[in-house]
Amino acid sequence: MPVDHLPVLLALGVALGLGGVILLMSSMIGSRSGGRIKLSPYESGEPLLDSSRKRISIIFFLIAIDFVIFDVEAAFLYPWVLVMREGGWPLFWAVQVFIFLILVGFLYIWRKGGLDLNVKRAAQGGKDG
Repeated sequence: MPVDHLPVLLALGVALGLGGVILLMSSMIGSRSGGRIKLSPYESGEPLLDSSRKRISIIFFLIAIDFVIFDVEAAFLYPWVLVMREGGWPLFWAVQVFIFLILVGFLYIWRKGGLDLNVKRAAQGGKDG
């Protein structure tokens, strides 16, 4: 085992140990009161106004996935900014290709209506009409 990995393994061991101790102490010290009222869901301290088993349009989930994908891709630009001077022109052009591909993907999703919250239009595949 290389000595270089020892600090990381030590930090991991301390984090896991501390998490285990906290869970153990919580189960030993914490009170165990329960019941129907205690286990019922609530929003900001208020009881639910209606059933939580509503149908949610898949479009909301698709838009959320699109935003997560583009946010992760944008996060890849941060390390590039840090090493831009050392990387030179080859790195610059590689990132330009990366940004171009992100833009092409975004334009494709936009053109297909993937960012449109209008359910009827999105159900038609983003076609006008």
